[in-house]
Order: sequence, then C-alpha cells, then structure tokens
Amino acid sequence: MRDYLKLVGLSRKYWGILALGVLFSLIASVFDSAKLPAIVPLLDNIFSSHKITFPATVPHFAQKIITKISTLSPLVLLKLVIAYVGISFVINKITLFFKDFFMNIVAQKTVRDVRQRIYEKLHMLSLDFYSQKRMGELMSRITNDTGIIAYAISTGLSDLIYQSFVVMVLFSLAMFISWKITLGVILVFPLIIWPVLKIGRRMKKLSTFSQEAMADLNTILSETIAGIRIVKGFSQEEEEINKFRRANHNYYRFMIKGIKRMLLLSPLTETVIYTVAFVMLYLGGKQIIEGKISPGVLALLIASLTSISKPAKRLSQVHGINQTALAASERIYRILEEKPSVKETKTPINLNPLSKEIVFDNVWFRYAPGEEYVLKNINLRVKAGERVAVVGSSGVGKTTLLNLLPRFYDPTKGKILFDGIDIKLATLKSLRQMIGLVTQEMVLFNDTVAANIAYGKKNASRQEIETAAKKAYAYDFIMRLPQGFDTIVGDRGFRLSGGEQQRISIARAVLKNPQILLLDEATSQLDSESEEVVQLALEELMKNKTVFIVAHRLSTVKDASRILVLDKGEITAMGQHEELLSQSPLYSRLYSLQFRET
Repeated sequence: MRDYLKLVGLSRKYWGILALGVLFSLIASVFDSAKLPAIVPLLDNIFSSHKITFPATVPHFAQKIITKISTLSPLVLLKLVIAYVGISFVINKITLFFKDFFMNIVAQKTVRDVRQRIYEKLHMLSLDFYSQKRMGELMSRITNDTGIIAYAISTGLSDLIYQSFVVMVLFSLAMFISWKITLGVILVFPLIIWPVLKIGRRMKKLSTFSQEAMADLNTILSETIAGIRIVKGFSQEEEEINKFRRANHNYYRFMIKGIKRMLLLSPLTETVIYTVAFVMLYLGGKQIIEGKISPGVLALLIASLTSISKPAKRLSQVHGINQTALAASERIYRILEEKPSVKETKTPINLNPLSKEIVFDNVWFRYAPGEEYVLKNINLRVKAGERVAVVGSSGVGKTTLLNLLPRFYDPTKGKILFDGIDIKLATLKSLRQMIGLVTQEMVLFNDTVAANIAYGKKNASRQEIETAAKKAYAYDFIMRLPQGFDTIVGDRGFRLSGGEQQRISIARAVLKNPQILLLDEATSQLDSESEEVVQLALEELMKNKTVFIVAHRLSTVKDASRILVLDKGEITAMGQHEELLSQSPLYSRLYSLQFRET
C-alpha cells in the first residue's frame, strides 16, 4: 500500500482534478447499476402477473415506492421503465466521459511533470552517476516508464476507483435483497483474491525484467546509431543485427509472460463468480417456491451479484496494471531520490575573477570507496595566467586532474583553492563560468553551426559568433557550407570532419571567453594538416588565460610554462621541457618514443 501511495503521490499537485474524476466515477457507478432494479417490474408486472414479494431486509420506504409503481397499468409501467433505463444510460455515459477526461488530464499532467523532474534531476547528478548507468537505461526511464505511469493513472487508477464504486453499489443492492446469500458470496472472494495477488506479484517482477530488457534494446540502438561508421567500417552489421535480435527476443519473452498472466486473471475471476451465481439460483429458487420472494426480486439479486463479475474481472486486470506501474514507479523514484555526490553548501558564495593562483592542497582522489587512488598527494600552485601541461602514460590520472577543477568530481581528500577560497564553498555556476573546456571528444548538437558556437552564450549576436569563428580558424569552411552559419551539423556533428568539429568546439570556447582553459587531448584525434590549423586556433584561444593542457603528443606542450609528469597518480617531476629531458627518465623516455615514431 505504501508503494502504491507513492505512485499515486506523483499526482499530488492535481488532487482537485482527481477529486472531480472521483466524483464523476461515483455518479457513473450509481447510474451504471441503477438500471438493474427495472428487472423487478418487468418480470413481475409487465411480462407476468406475479405479485412483487420483498424479503424483510428491503427498507420499508423502498417497498412502498416499488409497490405504488407496480399499481400502474403494464403499458404505462413499460413506458416508465424504458424512460428510466434510457435516462440512466445517458447519464452514465456522460459522467463516464467526464470521469475519463479528468483522469486523463491528471495522467498527462503527471507524466509531463515526472519527465521534467527526471530530466532536471539528470542535470543535477554528478558524473560518477553516469559512469554507472547506461544511456539506454536512462532513456527507458524517461520514456517507457513514464508511459507506464500514465496508463496506470488514466486507466489503472480510473478503473480502480470506478469499478470499486460499481462493486460497492451492486453489493449494497444485493445486501438489501438478501444479506444471508450476499454474505455467503463474500466467503468465496478469497478464492479470487489469492490468485490475483499472487499473479500480481509475479507481474511486478516481470515488469522489472521487461523494462531492463527494454533498456538493453535502447542501449544497443543508441550505441549502434552513434557508432555506425565503426560498425560499417569493420563489417559488423550482421553481428549487431544478431545482438539486437537476441535483446529484442528477450524483451518479447518477458512481455508474453506478463500478457499470459494478465489474461489468466479474467477466466479465474469469472469462473468463481458464475459458480456463485449457480448456487444463488438454487437458493433463490427455493425461496420463490416457498413464496418468500418473487421471480423479479430473485432476478434482481442474481443480476446484482453476477454483474459484479465485470467490475471484479476488471479490478483483477487493474491489479496487474498497477503492479507493472509500481515497478516503473520504483525505477523512477530511484533516479528522483538519487543524491548528487557534488553539491553546493547551504550558503555558497560567488567566486570573483581569478587574480592570484590556483592551489591543489594535498589532493587525493578515487572513484569509489575501496578502489585504488587515481590521484595521490597532489600539491601544486598555478599562478593566474600560467600555462601548465600534464603528461604521462595512459591511465595515470591526467584527465581526472582536470575534471576536479570544474568540480565534475570532488577530491576524496585535500582541497582545491581559487585565490585562497575552497571551490567547494563556491556556487557551481560562478566556478564553471570561469572555466572553458575543449576535449578530444567533440560534442556538437544536432542544430545550426551558429547555435553550437553560441551554446554557452545564448544571447550572443551574429557578429560575436562570426568573430569567434574567425579566431578559431573556422569562418572560411563554415561559409563554404550549404547554409553557412545556419547549416544543421547533424547528430553529433556527423556532417563535419573531425578538424571542423574541433574548430567549432574551440569557437564555442572563444565566445565564452573563460579565464581558465582546460585542454584535454584537444588535437589527439586529428590528422597533421587539421592539427596544424587547430593548434593555431588554440593559440589564439589561450592568450591571456590560465591554461591546463593534457596532451599525448609532447611536441604540443614544449612551450608550456611548466610541465607536470604524472606517474601512477603522483607528480614525479615538474619543470620546463629542456629540464625534464635531463631530470625525468619517464619524460625523456616518452619524448624519445614519440620522436622515434615521427
């Protein structure tokens, strides 16, 4: 119940609309059942000459009303019955429309809000969260799971309320006629409830499995589309098709198992209910023979209790729907309740422009408790305006060192100071506004060239965008594109070469004009011709800035103010190029290897 209340709690902003849905559900359920009492005069007065005989449990006022109506002539009574049933039908359908309308409004508003909450939460979470999650899994949470929630509210919750009201009205009607027979029926309900609950629990598990299988599908799909050049280049189309086929079939298996159990609920429910109806027919028939009730009253009793089969069957299906939704709700709440590892203090401060230095004070870092430290005992002072390069073998922590500056991660031990202020005390916005990032992974969005350049400065004028492009040595090739700056670059910049993508990334950083610049292998994936042009763009970008450079090619860092040599997470040497050639065996070896290669 607590889990279901959490699910319904996603709609708490719309209790008013939900209350209207509940109100119309109640009215619709009353008029849905109101047609049944017309059976009594039809059988006892219009189509036969039986005198209506009521059991003692029927209230006196109800007996008087029905007796008075039964004194009317059969033709007049037939007209009244038809009018009564017709009006009840019309009112039932009108109120059902408003019930469904309001419940769907609640469902769609809830899903809209939940999707927005998940998307906002994804932006708030730290990078370590993404290192543990697959993109397809996150896409499944924000698309498939929210769709399940919408169906659970618009259909599951709606039917749970409406059909429950119908059951209560029919049950109350049956209790008025014969409480003994009706109570006997109640004893049979555990035969329905037990399999419904058991199947429902299995449905919840199957829903979890099927959504995980859908996440696998999304992951394969997104990875294949993103890496289609590699797939085709290595002739792996058939392998990828087979991988998708296996994941697709796995999802199908779980869906079929769930459907089978959902369909099983209906015959189970109906079998029990109609068994009860036969027992009632026997017991009621005896009362007719004994003169205790009339045929019309017995027909009403049987109709009331057997009519419960339809809402009861639907309620059993709703239980399956809601169990599926509970599994989706749990997955959604796991994201919504996730805590970012990097967060601001209660009263963060805005950082002023860097004027003195950046200090790494005994910084240690590891990605998770129990793992090896990636960085160890990092002590470093970098003056404002200085250009510092970080070199070393792959996997020694070079990129991790840079990632600590904009607080993509926080040090496990130690602290980083900007002009003596611990960056943990600063607002993330003021910190990251000071920092520009150019990496080996050129991230462009499926938008125009101009929009990609202005990504960090949305109010930039066209002249500012063009000036940034010129400084990044990108203007000429942009103007050769079909629509110039208004050309759509394609998904991840698919329509551009690597060098062109990198120059647009640099133009984006130029336009932002940050004080501190982080260059992470910015030219490592380029050919020599592209690298030369990009290097010119980077030189323009680095003017009058504090720069941290991570580079595999040592020829690109020889002019740095200082070069840090990183080995096994520690700074083993520090100095200028010529000094390190003679003082650092590791640096000398790395340089010799690259020089020999060239």
